[in-house]
Amino acid sequence: MKRSRSVVSLCALVTLLGTVHAASSADAGSAPVGAVKGSMLIAADGARLAPVYRVGPDGSPQIIIEGKLRTIPATTLSLSSGRLTTSLTKREVLALE
Repeated sequence: MKRSRSVVSLCALVTLLGTVHAASSADAGSAPVGAVKGSMLIAADGARLAPVYRVGPDGSPQIIIEGKLRTIPATTLSLSSGRLTTSLTKREVLALE
């Protein structure tokens, strides 16, 4: 009797851990992409823009391109083939203030 309660408790624990893992995996998929200082930023049109100079408090990477500091909105970032990519084209990035 004592052994069967242990088995039931163990099964309940495994089920609970599986549920927690599934929930955390779902949250990780929807998490914003984090820019890292020094990583190359790629434009939507495939152009290499510049390495990330620094990352703002909201996660927006800042790059220096054509002699100007540009802040790329974090909402435009994704990982494409393991590369940090923005949905903006190079022309759109150059138009940012």
